[in-house]
Amino acid sequence: MMIREQLELREIEILSPYASFSRESRGRNREEEECDIRPVFQRDRDRILHSKAFRRLRQKTQVFLQPMGDHYRTRLTHTLEVSQNARTIAKALRLNEDLVEAIALGHDLGHTPFGHAGERALNEVCELGFKHNEQSVRVVEVLEKQGKGLNLTWEVRDGIRNHKSSGRPATLEGKLVQLSDKIAYINHDIDDAVRGGILKEEDLPSEYTDILGHSSKARLNRMVHDVITQSMDRPEIHMSDEVWKAMRGLRQYLFEHVYLNPVAKGEEAKVMHMITNLYHIYMEKPELMPEQFLNMLENGAASREQIACDYIAGMTDSYAVHTFEEYFIPKCWKN
Repeated sequence: MMIREQLELREIEILSPYASFSRESRGRNREEEECDIRPVFQRDRDRILHSKAFRRLRQKTQVFLQPMGDHYRTRLTHTLEVSQNARTIAKALRLNEDLVEAIALGHDLGHTPFGHAGERALNEVCELGFKHNEQSVRVVEVLEKQGKGLNLTWEVRDGIRNHKSSGRPATLEGKLVQLSDKIAYINHDIDDAVRGGILKEEDLPSEYTDILGHSSKARLNRMVHDVITQSMDRPEIHMSDEVWKAMRGLRQYLFEHVYLNPVAKGEEAKVMHMITNLYHIYMEKPELMPEQFLNMLENGAASREQIACDYIAGMTDSYAVHTFEEYFIPKCWKN
């Protein structure tokens, strides 16, 4: 018996009856030979981890645009914190940790440079619209590996597509990542806002912190324990009403005082101007895009609008600024 088969049998012995089992996966878009060591979800996790899109997350904004400091979260560190929270809960609930980790590591692969400001810019300028969760699926299905995609399992792609609040993940693992995403960004965005002088811990409404805790560590501990307690041996992922309402209230407070704060977000108009102009120039001069994207255009694989979004969404913050400067900022004469 191969190692993979042993691990698949171990899942059936150990995991909750509500977990997703590797051997019962709905499979991949393209059939391929099974690995002799790794079950399918572990294999998907590894493919995401080694993808170029994953590596680029380290130079993409989470909330604060190009902060002057080494300790602010990036899109990559956010992704790792989501993964860690989700895996901790999954282990306690006896869910499939490999599936949870694959979904968590892949959920933001399609995010634009400069966070949600970049996403709003593309959504407004492109008549097709733009949603980072759908773009993340497009990254793993189409854009990675020079157009071949990563050929991930259906369960991983479903979890990535449905990680936003409006999504309906088909697996408990997907639902867990959806909730862990919120737990992660609420806590680390508070930490970054305090670091940036946007707010102080004591500014947070006591009606929420008295329930969740008065530090990031305490709040994480409270939320994680609550999800585990409320979801144990149940076919759903739940929080208690008290903790859920407090978390939602704290999230709304962050929208009002951090996400829309003029100090933290004062540069967003410039970002949206930059992304909008990059989109227009690629629509007018698609030959400026790399060969992979030109080939997709010539082969009729997607519209010019979609391909322009593909290229821009894949940029890091620094590369987007460099490209904008190259096209729109006059250069000094060289001797």
